[in-house]
Amino acid sequence: MRTRARRWRGDPGLTAIAVLALGLYALFIVVPVLMSAWKSLTNENPLLARADFVGLDNYQAMVHDDALASSIGFTLTLAMAVTVVANAAGIGFALLLNKTSLSYRMMRTVAFLPQVISGVIVGFVWRSILAQDGLLNDMLLHLRIIGKPVAWLGTPYLAMLSIGVVAAWVLTGFTTVVHLAALQSIPAELYQAATVDGAGWRQKFTAITFPMLAPGTTISVTISLIAMLKLYDIIAVLTSGGPADSTQSTALYIIKLAFTDDRFGYASAVAMLLLVLSAVIALSVTGLLRRREVDL
Repeated sequence: MRTRARRWRGDPGLTAIAVLALGLYALFIVVPVLMSAWKSLTNENPLLARADFVGLDNYQAMVHDDALASSIGFTLTLAMAVTVVANAAGIGFALLLNKTSLSYRMMRTVAFLPQVISGVIVGFVWRSILAQDGLLNDMLLHLRIIGKPVAWLGTPYLAMLSIGVVAAWVLTGFTTVVHLAALQSIPAELYQAATVDGAGWRQKFTAITFPMLAPGTTISVTISLIAMLKLYDIIAVLTSGGPADSTQSTALYIIKLAFTDDRFGYASAVAMLLLVLSAVIALSVTGLLRRREVDL
């Protein structure tokens, strides 16, 4: 151990890489968070000559902000629903694609493509599909499933459902890859022993596959939740938070506060709230899921 430590301290290349990494982390993560925390204690507004220190006034104002409460409720509901659906679908697709042939490798690549495409592009594509004269309504009308075009993005409930479907579609590519990697790490001997004992596919899944997927599920669920809690681009393109602010996420509300209402100080306070909320949820969920790993 001492030899390795000396080797690390004596290698200028590794030291330079470590310093660069810490510097970039501080520049793009720590400094913006600290700046946002300071701005949240001011009434900064680009239309004002100067920003005054207001203490906790912005945080007190959040208590009476109905739009903020509505955005947090929608964000939490969307995050939980999409995380469950995307991870369940990810496990299913991982089981189907857990083969080594070339065709299955190509299908795995296709399954991951939604995760690679920009959220703005995804939003524009799905907005054209979900429009009243879009592909989805044309197909349903042709099959005589509906009698008239449906306003998928024009009514609150359907708009929320549509955003959930699109977000889950994008996120499933990521959850599939994570669970597929976890599947491929399960020793084949376990399945062979279960086969010898006469276990069917259901018994193998409940006794071997699902428990052994626990580490991958922990990673997938945690990252999925964080991604959904800060979702902005897809919602901005699909509905812009409408109709009647029914699909306004907290991230979208922050952007509107800052760049539409010019309330930089208050927007920073809401951003700090979202940061703390995301951290608490992520740490809590990770702790709960890791207990399941320990109990294996």
